[in-house]
Amino acid sequence: MSEKNFWHGRKVFITGGAGFLGPWLAKSLIENGSELTLLLRDEVHKSSLKLLEVSSYNLIRGDVLDYALVERIINEYGIEVVFHLAAQSIVGIANKSPLGTLNTNIIGTCNVLEACRRLGSIKRIIVASSDKAYGTHEKLPYLESFPLQGMAPYEVSKSCADLISQAFFHTYNLPVRVVRCGNLYGGGDLNFSRIIPGTIQSVLNNEEPIIRSDGTFKRDYLYVEDAVYAYMSLVENESNSLNGEAFNFGSGTQISVIDLVKKIIDISGRKGLKPKILNQAKTEIKDQYLSSEKAMRMLGWKPRYTLENGLKKAFLWYKNYLAK
Repeated sequence: MSEKNFWHGRKVFITGGAGFLGPWLAKSLIENGSELTLLLRDEVHKSSLKLLEVSSYNLIRGDVLDYALVERIINEYGIEVVFHLAAQSIVGIANKSPLGTLNTNIIGTCNVLEACRRLGSIKRIIVASSDKAYGTHEKLPYLESFPLQGMAPYEVSKSCADLISQAFFHTYNLPVRVVRCGNLYGGGDLNFSRIIPGTIQSVLNNEEPIIRSDGTFKRDYLYVEDAVYAYMSLVENESNSLNGEAFNFGSGTQISVIDLVKKIIDISGRKGLKPKILNQAKTEIKDQYLSSEKAMRMLGWKPRYTLENGLKKAFLWYKNYLAK
């Protein structure tokens, strides 16, 4: 559990509040007594904020690319802690629209960090990077000491944002910490192009799940509530020695896409379904998974959900949602 007394009355700002992780994090922060302000670019009819019934927060509509707005929010709302989650996070969109992705993910991060630097009142900034920032490495799992060498537009945007965050610490002593998570999943993610929600939707509709790759790609899938626990733990540890550090957060379980899909089919009980393999994902990194040893050692964090348990919770959420 997070430290309720730590968060009570603390003024927190989340960018990217309408994404997948943002509403889960917002819900936990509010339950722990935070005074929360969210920046939303778009009002989405079926957003996770509404689906998770998140309430009691300050809502600001605008774009993280609007520097003056970001600075005004941090200043006027007396923000102490920033969670910078705003990003274009869909790899397919990044490949089709690299300029928009690079702008949002890199310049947006610069805007948040520069506003925090200029105002000088921020106690902690948590920047969402990704395991994709590492790019391709022959040796796995990824360690935080590995070079960041993304190649495709989304990977490059995350490598850059990650390095820029560290630059603001090393140059200006900004209290920034970087999170690199595996693939997040759980209820509330309505991007059905992603493998887990897409597969669950297919099996609930009694349809063949679609696999874009050849099915052998290995990934680390982290349940969303474990990610929330990770982000909050990184703020709750008040040691300044953690500033400028990056932390991996993963489930510790690597699984191929084909085995993941089969596991979801088993959970559904519809064992007659077989996945349809398209073998079209030619530009994606083949294998990606993380070592979370540093987070376990320095933060005392470890995942609370096994892949099996997380998938069962996610499956039940989508089953209830799609039934409505």
